[in-house]
Amino acid sequence: MRARFRWTQQDLADAIGVTRQTIGLIEKGDYSPSVTMALKIAAAFQVTVEDAFYLQGEE
Repeated sequence: MRARFRWTQQDLADAIGVTRQTIGLIEKGDYSPSVTMALKIAAAFQVTVEDAFYLQGEE
C-alpha cells in the first residue's frame, strides 16, 4: 500500500509517530503493530484497517 501512495518508509513513520525501522519490521512481518498503530496507519492512508492489512494468502 505504501508504494501505491509513493510514500517512503520514513514518510509513513513520520505520519504515525514511529521509527523507519518499525515500518520496515512491520513490512517484513517481523513485528505486529498494536491496534492503535494499525488504526494510525489506516488513517494515514485514509483507508479501513481491513484494506490496510491482510493475512498471507488473502492477496
